[in-house]
Amino acid sequence: MLMKIGEAARRSGVEASAIRFYESVGVLPEPVRTEAGYREYSGDDVELLSFVRRLRSLELPLDDVGEIVGLRTRGEAPCQAVRDAIGREVTAIEARMEDLRRISQDLARLQESAAELVDEWPGSCVCHVLEQTIAAPV
Repeated sequence: MLMKIGEAARRSGVEASAIRFYESVGVLPEPVRTEAGYREYSGDDVELLSFVRRLRSLELPLDDVGEIVGLRTRGEAPCQAVRDAIGREVTAIEARMEDLRRISQDLARLQESAAELVDEWPGSCVCHVLEQTIAAPV
């Protein structure tokens, strides 16, 4: 049984606009179309859409998702590509977490030093807390 994009979206949990986007960037293959140009999806297409939703829920980049979907579509096991993509994402998340820890520490130091400054500041600066920060980075 073939279905229109709205039904495929409902069954897969992927919004219709996301389905169109994934097709436009090559993550998903172009669907079958009716003579009137409407997209039609099969049960297998809905299963593939659900698979893409699970991959994206892991925050995997679209390039990786496209590669994994391509392998799966060709009937090849995508497990190694999934493992590789997960490993890269773990590394990227850990790097972002370290950056956020550093930013948090910088902001805490700024907050501490800003508490000692008075609100009135001579001159024409907008905010002397920021002016001090820009002049002498933390």
